[in-house]
Amino acid sequence: MVAGRLFNVSGVTRAMSAEGLRLLFPLAALHAGLWPFLWVIVWSFELPFAATSLPGHWHAQEMLVGSFGGALLGFLTSALPEWTDTPRLHGRPLLLLASFWATARTIGILGADAVWLIGLLLDQAWILVLLVYALRLAIARRTTDLLGFVLFLGTLAAAAAALRLAIAFEDHDMAEMAIRIAGLALLGLFGLALARITVPVTNLVLDPSEETSPYRPHPGRANLSAGLTMLVILAEFLGASEPVRGYLMVAAGAAFLDRVAEGFVGREGLTFELAGLWLSSAFAGTGLLVCGLAFVGLPLPWLGGLHLTMMGGLGLGVLQVLSIAGLLHTGQPLLFSTTTRLAIATLILAVLFRCLPEFFPALSLPLGPHGLSATFFAIAFLLWTRAYLPLLWSPVTIDQERC
Repeated sequence: MVAGRLFNVSGVTRAMSAEGLRLLFPLAALHAGLWPFLWVIVWSFELPFAATSLPGHWHAQEMLVGSFGGALLGFLTSALPEWTDTPRLHGRPLLLLASFWATARTIGILGADAVWLIGLLLDQAWILVLLVYALRLAIARRTTDLLGFVLFLGTLAAAAAALRLAIAFEDHDMAEMAIRIAGLALLGLFGLALARITVPVTNLVLDPSEETSPYRPHPGRANLSAGLTMLVILAEFLGASEPVRGYLMVAAGAAFLDRVAEGFVGREGLTFELAGLWLSSAFAGTGLLVCGLAFVGLPLPWLGGLHLTMMGGLGLGVLQVLSIAGLLHTGQPLLFSTTTRLAIATLILAVLFRCLPEFFPALSLPLGPHGLSATFFAIAFLLWTRAYLPLLWSPVTIDQERC
């Protein structure tokens, strides 16, 4: 009996550390589900150990560097070796990276001002290791295809460090700029990932036999959104005026909206498996347009646009990637379960509940302006965890990958 239990624990450990997404996707989903719910519902927008810092800055850091960063770490440690046909990171090195990320999240979830430097070093460790890993693969394979990822990872590392420093020294202006740049860096990485994910996923939905490739994307659409997002980051860094940054945001938003056309493949484009991809681009593009037009001077809510971009664009995009990769890397057909579809629908409702009060301030919602949003956001990622944890941490699925 004891031997059987030890065998099961050993098998689960081997499965969860077999590749990045098996370990980090569930951890990132649990963090995304619990952190905003604790902050909004349990702690009423306060944090237990945030004595001098603003809880809102911790919130931005934990959602961007924490939840979305964890998903990024899991995705790239699986995708980069797949794209370069090199061995995957697994076992102890992967567990060490995950421990850096997880320990920093323990600090962030409590808002522990006193140990901000430890949190900074831990987050810098996993981001910079990921950057060096991507650069090493690019050099080894003599390819420039990964340099965009390297550039945005470097930007994310700088923004994450600046945000930690700004929180520690109560520099609110620096914190706001760091939040914007970190979010844009993640959005750029998302744009680059979409360029690589959308084509094979669309062809797999259109022809599950994989005998044909009926979908051919427009080559000019591949990296346009990421490129224009980097221009917005440069404008932020150089201190350009709000109108200049606004017009660049409008351009980047239009590029993300252009990606919605990738869903024009017939009725299959309305399936959950594909709709989540182009709908995440629609959220990101619409949010950037709202933010850009607000900077230009139109009476539009900046925070509404920001949450459309980050919570809608990045949040839905992350959930979609978690759902697709979770199936393909465990040998399952690309067909979302009822639980996964419910998770996606719940997340969309969470985005709407978060943004509607920004656009309609007089609107009254149960549990206050953000309670429903935090609750639905938590439910969405916990539903995903319920559907995928048995697959990702099962020893049976290790050798059943379809990617």
